[in-house]
Amino acid sequence: MNRIFSGVQPTGNLHLGNYLGAIRNFVRLQDRYDCIYCVVDLHAITVFQEPAELAASTREVAAAFVAAGIDHRRSIIFNQSQVPAHAELAWIFNCVARLGWLNRMTQFKEKAGKNRENASVGLYAYPNLMAADILVYKATHVPVGEDQKQHLELTRDIAQKFNNDFKTELFPLVEPLIMGTAARIMSLRDGRQKMSKSDPSDYSRINLTDTPDDIAQKIRRAKTDPEPVPDGSPAGGTPESRPEAFNLIEIYAALADLDHARVIATFGGSQFSTFKEALTELAVTTLRPINGEMRRLRAAPDHVDRILAEGAGRAAAIAEPILAEVQRVVGFVRRR
Repeated sequence: MNRIFSGVQPTGNLHLGNYLGAIRNFVRLQDRYDCIYCVVDLHAITVFQEPAELAASTREVAAAFVAAGIDHRRSIIFNQSQVPAHAELAWIFNCVARLGWLNRMTQFKEKAGKNRENASVGLYAYPNLMAADILVYKATHVPVGEDQKQHLELTRDIAQKFNNDFKTELFPLVEPLIMGTAARIMSLRDGRQKMSKSDPSDYSRINLTDTPDDIAQKIRRAKTDPEPVPDGSPAGGTPESRPEAFNLIEIYAALADLDHARVIATFGGSQFSTFKEALTELAVTTLRPINGEMRRLRAAPDHVDRILAEGAGRAAAIAEPILAEVQRVVGFVRRR
């Protein structure tokens, strides 16, 4: 069976966009792939994290994985820092990757902004760690969104250069797995910005830990416009001209596993007050079991820690022989 690797950073509340855009698909991939799902806490510290908050967020992401339906007995769930092979292989890749490759990474420019000189070395080099995350398991596929394609291309470049430099075929050229059902969920306050954990307004997102009353209030206050729900006609507008309206349609379609045309056929021309009531009911019904299980797991941190530790043991059992093979190829003398 082909192997999937994917990771989620433990940096604050997970939200509806994380669930519909990634985690729900992680659950579905279990039926077709050998899946490894990582809470990437080493990536998180490329910018400063309060230690207690980092630990809590790590457990929360793991709880969300389990609550959403990832079976920790079938798939591997662990946090990155528990498997040292990630960091060890990342250093080797630091010596394989070229500065010119990293200079082309657009996400560093976006995250560092105007303060590039004050950014951490980790933030600059973290695409090499991302490559190590994937290749230390010889993963064959990685589910990616548009903003991660460049990093996956770098992973392929590193694998190819390593193989060429050392005249080996050790690493596979990992393939992107474009999820046809992956939803692109935008902010409830600005339909042109992705729903984000870092947005200062909690009303911009629906958190997976929100209560039904929270969800209802946020959807009721979600930004729309004076026009009715788009009806599919030219007069009904486009996603470019009415981003907030179409974002709510996207959310409904994703939650209901319907295409946009079906949602528009049902609600097109109606008032947004009516549509928001239906969307609230659907969101609450869908998220209630996930929310309840997350609350149960958050109250049992020792249980979550055991899931992470057991997953780390299974991950290390895959990674360590691959790292040993890399070290032999590179020429490191190893303890017998």
